Amino acid sequence: MRRSSPLRLAAAAIVVAGGLSLAQPASATQTAVPDSRQAAFTEAAKAYGVPESVLLGVSYLESRWDTNAGKPSSSAGYGPMHLTDAAELSGGNHHAEGTEDARGDEGRPLPAPQAAPAPAEVPASLRTLEKAAQLTGASREELRGDPAANIRGGAALLADYQKALGAPLSDDPGQWYGAVARYSGAEEAEAAKFFADEVYATIESGAGRVTDDGQKVELRAAPGVRKMDGWLDKLGLRRPVRGEAECPPTVSCEWVPAPYQALPDDDYGNHDKSNRPVNQQIEYIVIHDMEGYFAPSVRLVQDPARPASWHYSVRSVDGHIAQHVKTKDVAWQAGNWYVNAKSIGIEHEGFLAEGAYWYTEAMYRSSARLVRYLAQRYQVPLDRAHIIGHDNVPGTIASTVRGMHEDPGPFWDWARYFQLLGRPLHGTGGPRTESVMILPDYDKNQPYYYGCDRKNPDADCAPHGSASVWLRTEPREDAPLVKDIGKHPTGDSLYSVYDHSARATTGQRYAVADRQGGWTAIWYLGQKAWFHNPASQPTAVPSKGLVVTPKPGLASVPVYGRAYPEAEAYPAGVPYQAISPLQYTLAAGQRYTVGLTAVGEYYRAVTLDPSNHQVIRGKQKYYQIQFGHRVMFVKAEDVVVSAT
Repeated sequence: MRRSSPLRLAAAAIVVAGGLSLAQPASATQTAVPDSRQAAFTEAAKAYGVPESVLLGVSYLESRWDTNAGKPSSSAGYGPMHLTDAAELSGGNHHAEGTEDARGDEGRPLPAPQAAPAPAEVPASLRTLEKAAQLTGASREELRGDPAANIRGGAALLADYQKALGAPLSDDPGQWYGAVARYSGAEEAEAAKFFADEVYATIESGAGRVTDDGQKVELRAAPGVRKMDGWLDKLGLRRPVRGEAECPPTVSCEWVPAPYQALPDDDYGNHDKSNRPVNQQIEYIVIHDMEGYFAPSVRLVQDPARPASWHYSVRSVDGHIAQHVKTKDVAWQAGNWYVNAKSIGIEHEGFLAEGAYWYTEAMYRSSARLVRYLAQRYQVPLDRAHIIGHDNVPGTIASTVRGMHEDPGPFWDWARYFQLLGRPLHGTGGPRTESVMILPDYDKNQPYYYGCDRKNPDADCAPHGSASVWLRTEPREDAPLVKDIGKHPTGDSLYSVYDHSARATTGQRYAVADRQGGWTAIWYLGQKAWFHNPASQPTAVPSKGLVVTPKPGLASVPVYGRAYPEAEAYPAGVPYQAISPLQYTLAAGQRYTVGLTAVGEYYRAVTLDPSNHQVIRGKQKYYQIQFGHRVMFVKAEDVVVSAT
């Protein structure tokens, strides 16, 4: 039975997110227990003849030395060394399951259901824990749950890789380049090189932080390490073809095209040709997770009969990227045709909840470099109004709201991601500023969730860092969650990890509705929504900006899931796409933050021949607002804009 309230709530200390840069030592203001994690690295390095800097560097790129409470990553990796045990996990793929019309365009018929593909064999790169068990004699349970055993397992793997290459067990970190590259698990030489180069950049610059379980770990900077990258050639890895791939040179990337071809019954798959940004301005970059593994998901996007596609896929273990759709073209990825036509979609290997609580540092870094490159190329602002999750994309019309996706979910670390983007999230304005940005400390913010185990969907999730905060009807911990009439027309919001009906997430900006003690209320889905935000340990920071409220004399105004043109803008032969309001309204006296301004636009693309495609632009002006967990739109003629 699914629950609308937990049997218990996990209490968590919350502090302002800030994080440490790669080269910073751990802050003296953070409390740390004795350095047993540091000692574990020292002991394991000595036992297996691995330079300690190499062991620390590899672990940092995999996990930033965290244990993640013994829970697996998005690619089934455990512990500080990310030893992978994917044989223990199973999961579907939301592109295969057909839970959403990825096109999000009712101007075209809904796609026919597709059978799920046969499960693929799990690659060796996702089963390194087995090898570590053989090399160390430790049990699988020890390697998963005991950080010291996990670190010894990683050291044993590195030494084994070094011996297999015929390389010496040298004290010189540079001699270990080949073993580090192999540790990535990459099948491509470029991906292995990217991983190894990132490790060695960390060794050169140094790093220090307090881990998620309070361990102070430091890697002292070692500038001038001479990388013996000739060992890379001995790995026998394939050379991926970049071809037409649009990626920065600092990432591993290849071109794996999605098909564009005719199908029976005048249909075609699986994206639309366009000429962006000449015809349509790219406004968004949409962050997804695959709810599946990399290789099967890439196979799915290569099937023209599956009405879903995306521009890029990012692999977890090493950050390797595959591009499938040119950025000038429209991928069917977000479930909202207006957003699709103006966005680039990036899928990340992993699962929102089923055992997957964290994403690797390698994947975060590679993805952030790609997004930074795309944002600069297309002038997309690096903020949470433009860099959005799939879970922030609105339903197109009232009937589609319930079926919209929830990925990448509450375990995607938006603060860390924006730090890597070079745009760290921070506050602006004073303590009485009338709008705020959600910004909890990810590691210490551990809200209660259930539903992380598909085999036992009612079981509590283990406490873990999260980017989200719960929103309540009153300023107290035991108050009910606020309701979402679109997601739950007749019921309550749930504490399920899959239900964001009553959650606000890192980087999102909201207008303040009230304050009381250590609690702050924001306007959210037409109601006051309270979250705990004490001055000593805030979960939000002041954030100046524009807000909208209904024009004087209007009791309420409608909100929309897309910014389509007025009827008069459509030429003969192009069916009018109704400007259909969602089930929510913005009432007088309420305020919502503005993310961007748009003029009504519709991209008509229903044939294989792109010469028949057409962009219809009108005069209707809209504001994108942060109305709930998802962004939505209001007509400019209905509201007044002011600054906070």
